[in-house]
Amino acid sequence: MSPFVATYPPLEQITQLKDASVTFHAVLEVPKSLAPGSWQLALWHSTGSCDGSKASWVETPFAPSGQSNNPSTLHDPADQLTRLHFAVHLTVQSPLSFTIKFRQGPDYDWRWVRNEQGLGDGHIVVDDGAIETSDGEDLPDLIHGLNPSLKWGSRLSQCPGTRLWTIEVPVDGAKDDDNSTFSDVPLGTPWGGFLRWFALVRDWSPWLAPRQGRSTVELDKDALLCSFLSPKGKHLVFLGFAGINKAVDGMTLFRSDESGRLTIHVRNDSAEAGSGTVLVAVGDNFESANAAVMYHARGLVSTASRAGESSTELETLSDNVEANWYENWYDGLGYCTWNALGQRLTAEKVIMAVDALADNNINISNLIIDDNWQDIDYRGDQWQQGWNDFEAEPKAFPNGLKGLVSEIRSKHKNIEHVAVWHALLGYWAGIAPDGNLAKRYRTIEVVRGEDSSRKNIPLGGKMTVIAKEDVHKFYDDFYRFLSESGVAGVKTDGQFMVDTWVSPKVRRELIQPYLDNWLLASLRHFSGRAISCMSLTPQIIFHTQLPRGRPTMLCRNSDDFFPDVPSSHPWHVWANAHNSLLTQHLNILPDWDMFQTAGAYAGFHAAARCVSGGPIYITDVPGQYDLDLIKQMTGVTPRGRTVIFRPSVLGRSLDQYVNYDDLSLLKISAYNGRAVTGTPIMGIFNVSGRPLTELVALARFSGVLPSMWYVVRSHQSGKVTAPAQTTSSASLLTVSLDNGGYDILSVIPLSLYETETRGRVYVASLGLVGKMTGCAAMLNHSTDLLENGRLFISTRLKALGVLGIYISHLPELSIQDEFMATIQGQPIPPHTVTVNKTDNHVLEIDIETAWKEMGLEAGWSNEVEVKVYFTLEK
Repeated sequence: MSPFVATYPPLEQITQLKDASVTFHAVLEVPKSLAPGSWQLALWHSTGSCDGSKASWVETPFAPSGQSNNPSTLHDPADQLTRLHFAVHLTVQSPLSFTIKFRQGPDYDWRWVRNEQGLGDGHIVVDDGAIETSDGEDLPDLIHGLNPSLKWGSRLSQCPGTRLWTIEVPVDGAKDDDNSTFSDVPLGTPWGGFLRWFALVRDWSPWLAPRQGRSTVELDKDALLCSFLSPKGKHLVFLGFAGINKAVDGMTLFRSDESGRLTIHVRNDSAEAGSGTVLVAVGDNFESANAAVMYHARGLVSTASRAGESSTELETLSDNVEANWYENWYDGLGYCTWNALGQRLTAEKVIMAVDALADNNINISNLIIDDNWQDIDYRGDQWQQGWNDFEAEPKAFPNGLKGLVSEIRSKHKNIEHVAVWHALLGYWAGIAPDGNLAKRYRTIEVVRGEDSSRKNIPLGGKMTVIAKEDVHKFYDDFYRFLSESGVAGVKTDGQFMVDTWVSPKVRRELIQPYLDNWLLASLRHFSGRAISCMSLTPQIIFHTQLPRGRPTMLCRNSDDFFPDVPSSHPWHVWANAHNSLLTQHLNILPDWDMFQTAGAYAGFHAAARCVSGGPIYITDVPGQYDLDLIKQMTGVTPRGRTVIFRPSVLGRSLDQYVNYDDLSLLKISAYNGRAVTGTPIMGIFNVSGRPLTELVALARFSGVLPSMWYVVRSHQSGKVTAPAQTTSSASLLTVSLDNGGYDILSVIPLSLYETETRGRVYVASLGLVGKMTGCAAMLNHSTDLLENGRLFISTRLKALGVLGIYISHLPELSIQDEFMATIQGQPIPPHTVTVNKTDNHVLEIDIETAWKEMGLEAGWSNEVEVKVYFTLEK
């Protein structure tokens, strides 16, 4: 096995620093048989450019770092390996490029990391100061070669530390009823040159997907959002605002030309001339600049005219939506029939599936009956089939939809909501032209265009859809039928289909009525319990998903989970993490799709869903479950309901500019709780195809403050770091993951107490250990030093499980003599309080066992309150 080097700042990536003074840390993994050698490392670096072409390279040797200056270890090396630690301090000039060489001793040849590991140079950029609104730079200074024909203007940014502009691209009205008008206009080159770029492209009509690159922008597909990193550490974000005269009248996207310059591509479906709009923001970090363009886009949507009956009704329904369904719908474990039961559904199969779940003590709250329950005409390919009538397919569901739902609800009281699938237009090809629905409602015939990027999906050709005049009645009647059948929600798929219509006249006349009336009906009949699917098209994003003032709905965040395509699993998580950079600003809860708990990458998907902040629903084949994995994702409340633990801040990629093919761990950043006292969370995932070791800086976690002390806990290893601040070497976390490996790291803020006999003591509640995001099970936690000298720790939890409490001096304490713990004010059995086997600084309280043994019952709040007292002084 060859030696492996990991560094911080990392190789092959760009690191932005606030200070030019930096300590480089390196971890060298070598076979134990070679560890006695006098290993040497050297830093090879240049300044002046990020390709090293404008300055000479200089060598600076690393020195072995002492034990007290080593990074923290959350993952041990493989059994046959050991780790050696090195460090060197430099004052750098920005930008700086660097690489590493190493050798076993003075008598050995130097070996370069680039050759041994395939890792390119690392780059450091020192920020040159915060952006001010009064900065002299204007848009032509930021976009070199800015097209003089474009009309642009400065706008007030709602995000501190950013500046904002709009660019208008004039475009003529649609040529006729069958042909939109397009305009392709050169834009320019950000800063005349850049270090990295990131984009979200239209992977195909319904979905977005990430793209990254280096000094030349090469967009293989139309992009909705682009960002560029400058040599001075600034981020320039471009957003194409969909609308021309209305949000649904066209779209504004980005392309690249043969010279690597950015171009603007505008489509106008309106009969009138108008302008495509590009929003541009610059900031010191991507998140701020990204927020600036999204906030301004929301302002443009909210000020646009939304007059009419649907707008008034939407406001009324939004004000009256039930407030108590969120816990069950968002936070309950769900089950979907799609991958589990196949595409030929029957009532018998659905009943068998929910019975099997109950037999294995898997208590779901939400059941989604997916595609193929409907009565369709089965003409040709699936994509050409139409819908006959509201009632379920009579042969497969002989007792009708109501009969099925009634049986499910009567047998399985834990299932709070049964939802059903349908396409926005009815079925994949709309309405069956000879079916009962076509006789009951006015219909029109429209033509879909083919998607050249999806040759295996024959979308083209004619389809029958409900006419504009009857869309409102159609949805109202259908959802009333569902509601009367006991259905409590819908998964509305195929929404992108409205953008496949060839005619711009059809698009401008039908898209808004369909989107508005579907939303109205879902609010009226289901209080917004709806999953919007295949809907990441620009018109739907800006018209339906961006506006506030209505309940947050679930929205699928990427292309499907494909259980039988091994290469799709890491990409699925990668795409979701990057798509969330945009969807985090929409009025939706991103849904990273169902997955299966048994099989390859099951834990990988489970961890991703846990840090996503979205719902979790499984699609296991009956009898094929990983019960331990399900327990890691969920907990049982005092009332017996199974819930998930969603972070309060959505998970999204931390490294926007890192490419999927780079040798780097995917880092998904989330957060739970209040500012300062909450818990930063990072999911780490190895998508590289080979084992990786990295140093992850505590300072990179969202919400971490330099003034505070923290411990970091690994879900996989159970290890907890010693208390650390962001300035110490211990704040660097050594993590190692095999190919397809994953972990969730939780950063716990510490309370500290100065004592006379024990010195400084650190304490904190960790949440439910053994749960992937068990820190999100905490509803509240506090510590207090009582007058009698005892320390009091109070934790309120949303579910039962094992509560972990970090106490820096726990090894010096006696649980039997110095601790007292209560649940709901009652002392708990002593044997349920133990010391964690992995880390003797962690006290474990088995609340679930204690609850059962004490015969406790849930109170009105459905919460668990745990109080711990212990002696602080000797």
